[in-house]
Amino acid sequence: MSITTTSLAFLLAALSYFLFSSPPKQHYHTLFLSPPFSNNASIALNLRTLTRRPHIAGSDANAEAAAFVLSIFTSSSLKTHLVSYHVSLTYPLHRSLVLTPTQSAKPITFTLKQENLVDNNPYANEVTPTFHGYAKSGNVSGPVVYANYGRVQDFVGLNVSGAVVVARYGKIYRGDIVRNAYHAGAVGVVIYTDERDYGGGGDECFPVSKWMPPSGVQVGTVYNGLGDPTTPGWESVDGCERLSEEEVEMSGDMPRIPSLPISAADAEVILKSVVGDVVDGDVYPVGPGPGVLNLSYIGETVIAKIENVIGVIEGEEEPDRYVILGNHRDAWSFGAVDPNSGTVVLLEIAQRLDKLKRRGWKPRRTIILCNWDAEEYALIGSTEWVEENREMLASRAVAYLNVDCAVSGPGFRASATPQLDELIKQAAQEVRDPDNTTQTVYDSWIGSSNSGVIGRLGDLTSDYASFVQHVGVPAADMRFGGGYPVYHSMYDDFTWMEKFGDPMFQRHVAMASVLGLVALRLADEEVLPFNYVSYASELMKSAQDLEKDNLNNSIDVSMLFKSIQDLSTAAQEIHIEKEGIKGALKVRELNDRLMMGERALTDRDGLSGRTWYKHLVYGPAKYNEYGSKSFPGIDDAIDNAKRVKTKASWGLVQHEIWRVSRAIRHASLVLKGELT
Repeated sequence: MSITTTSLAFLLAALSYFLFSSPPKQHYHTLFLSPPFSNNASIALNLRTLTRRPHIAGSDANAEAAAFVLSIFTSSSLKTHLVSYHVSLTYPLHRSLVLTPTQSAKPITFTLKQENLVDNNPYANEVTPTFHGYAKSGNVSGPVVYANYGRVQDFVGLNVSGAVVVARYGKIYRGDIVRNAYHAGAVGVVIYTDERDYGGGGDECFPVSKWMPPSGVQVGTVYNGLGDPTTPGWESVDGCERLSEEEVEMSGDMPRIPSLPISAADAEVILKSVVGDVVDGDVYPVGPGPGVLNLSYIGETVIAKIENVIGVIEGEEEPDRYVILGNHRDAWSFGAVDPNSGTVVLLEIAQRLDKLKRRGWKPRRTIILCNWDAEEYALIGSTEWVEENREMLASRAVAYLNVDCAVSGPGFRASATPQLDELIKQAAQEVRDPDNTTQTVYDSWIGSSNSGVIGRLGDLTSDYASFVQHVGVPAADMRFGGGYPVYHSMYDDFTWMEKFGDPMFQRHVAMASVLGLVALRLADEEVLPFNYVSYASELMKSAQDLEKDNLNNSIDVSMLFKSIQDLSTAAQEIHIEKEGIKGALKVRELNDRLMMGERALTDRDGLSGRTWYKHLVYGPAKYNEYGSKSFPGIDDAIDNAKRVKTKASWGLVQHEIWRVSRAIRHASLVLKGELT
């Protein structure tokens, strides 16, 4: 059998390809998901290291944690550096809470301490005393009034004038509880962890089970803004302009009355001193009194150094296009779930990407891994970085992928801006479910009570907020598990994670796989895997709900529907265009349109009265920063109009509808890529 010259040339060419040509990107994506590339033992070791000590922002222990993250990034061949800011943080100097159940009863002084329930924890004494970040200092006294979750509707009909309100965590952001109580006339607030929401009681609690112990306290911030309060809208670098303490107080975002977080055990004693009606089938009477609470809190405000750890893998073909992954490092206490389950996922991705690079992989676009600081206080590390790099991000950021509480139990969950929905679902179909390996993550997800629903990113829950709401960067946030009982308490530690959150650390492995695959596809695919068709469909549904539920006959929404229809047409056209695109310059131009579509939904003037928030489609609810709203500006205007009931107020609703309509129309023009 002879070999012809042509056959020999073909064989040599094929051999040359396999020896000298890089495999396709998909080959590396498959490798990224392969078992040899993942390491649950390394994840467990990294989490144990990060949660060894409590590491609140500004502490030496948190600086040690930053050095550890830096070492892993560096050993993973990332170009690594620290970005430091000097920001305003608060810490407790004095706290006391005294209950006088009746005029003749002996006062009860609460210890305000969480019980150390893990014998082998030598660092429990380093846990910061329970407090609220940025709480107002003061000494107040008043009759006890129970206000359920402290929502606006919970104060309707309550007499809280001069009272100290007791409210339970859940439903809304704690800072909004304090603000709502102040507007209702209260002089102070204590917020507790109710067993109905977080479990606990008797022996059925941590460390025997996953539930919050009776002495457990959920701490957290009560500031209603984002970023360093002394530098609203600009970065907190050395020598920068800062607001004075008086100017910060006048900003409207700082709490106006003192507050403290307390345990379920302490709340039970306090609420036994309250008599009166029981509202809406609750178990506690609302009061006021006869119990009287004296609340004293003194906080210390300092300008502290925080450190973001940044690691970069430069893109080979488009180094000026950034796919950004982020997680925060600081914790109120040990932080095994929040946030260091996310930190170890970020480290796992860094180590897997290093293995890919050693096999010859080079990303098309630049990948940036960011480990944020001081998130717990007010998303400070990420916000300062976004404010400092706003113009670069506005022109170069492809997407931001966030992971915070990466693992708190079974069940995949995701939130995103809608053009990323399809990409997330596709990635979830490529990864085995860690709790049922006969299925993919996607199969289990759509079969769960969550039914594969992807949430939206209008809230201020984590570090995606600045990217989405201030700059307009497409973003996603992912996790396994939902809310968990020991949130923001000293019991969120390695023992809880090892026993209840993820005993084999396979959920962490799966989280790194899904998140990393989404990042790889965004970084490597020639045409960005964005789909705006679903975006337009969702906006249409939101507009229909708006028309049906909130508007009176004097409001015209036709221009809103018209702009959404234009966006739908543009989305369908660019989706078809993606299929046949050829030529590097044309691909680049099309990708820019896909990337900038989200930016067009922002407005330089921001939301009315909340100008830092630029996104007109997704933003926080005005009275609940944990709540995400579609068309938040319109929603704010409607709330106002329903309250004041004037022609002018409904005129402001119409104005906000026009603003949103213009933004959506601008997005359609960007996707089309044509001047009018």
